[in-house]
Amino acid sequence: MKALVCDSYGPTSILKIKDIKKPIPREKEVLVKIHCSAVNDYDWSMVRGKPNIYRLLFGIFKPKHPIPGMELSGVVEACGVGVTNFTGGDTVYGDISYYGFGSFAEYICINENALVKKPRNMSFEDAAALSHAANLAWQGLVDIGKIGQGMKVLINGAGGGVGSMGLQIAKTFNCTVTGVDTGEKLKMMEEIGFDQIIDYKQQDFTKNGEKYDLILDAKSTRAPKAYIRVLNPGGKYVTVGGELKRILQVVFAQKVRKKPVYLVPLDANKDLDKIQNLYDSGKIKPVIDGPYPLEKTPWAIQYFGEGKHHGKVIVSPLQYG
Repeated sequence: MKALVCDSYGPTSILKIKDIKKPIPREKEVLVKIHCSAVNDYDWSMVRGKPNIYRLLFGIFKPKHPIPGMELSGVVEACGVGVTNFTGGDTVYGDISYYGFGSFAEYICINENALVKKPRNMSFEDAAALSHAANLAWQGLVDIGKIGQGMKVLINGAGGGVGSMGLQIAKTFNCTVTGVDTGEKLKMMEEIGFDQIIDYKQQDFTKNGEKYDLILDAKSTRAPKAYIRVLNPGGKYVTVGGELKRILQVVFAQKVRKKPVYLVPLDANKDLDKIQNLYDSGKIKPVIDGPYPLEKTPWAIQYFGEGKHHGKVIVSPLQYG
């Protein structure tokens, strides 16, 4: 089978598509023929091994998991001993990061608990785009942010997967939503329904006098105090990721200084039932950038890292050229 292999840290140009042995499912594992996968911050950081402290997670000298990729959609081809949730032919999807990595490939063997059944009316592209970003957005806005009807919400990094999902979730609560990003993403943000759009290269939303009931941040480029000053009384700031320095500041500000700032400790796949309900009712629809063929994955990871993408960047081993 073909897979994207990262043998050492470095620029995305070192990534290679290689022929490797097709895996065989072990106990409690399923063999999945992958239809689609998605690019995430994990892939961008893991390939480069940066920030360096992340190598404690990825591997000190080289990646422990040489095939990147942490979410997928596909079809179960075979089941190992003890599998109870699936049978051959089931369509599945999920964020597999609790159980391993390696979705930039034609096949993967993964613990059955890493996946859920894909609804028939959900495309493989949409399924791969939903499992990580929609969960982050839901857990940030609903579980931690306690979003309420008619709130004034701001989403920073609004043109990516979490931002586009966050807008649609917030709209189910009849919120007024401001999105912050730049470049060609701004046109997409207008098309999907942000009420106000701020180009961060032209305006600093922490200094324009506006205040918000809830901020969802996918970038975390400022100190917590900058966000706190634009919160309404009782408001919350919630980050799902971004610069490591800023994330650590958020944790300190919450735990030690008791400020209304929070980090989402992602619970993978926990809310996919709720996400599926919104999808079935037509209330959410992921923004897809792609799908691109597996051979273009090195380019896709670089494209993602440079922030040029919109929505979720999808890669498919079934695409060619």
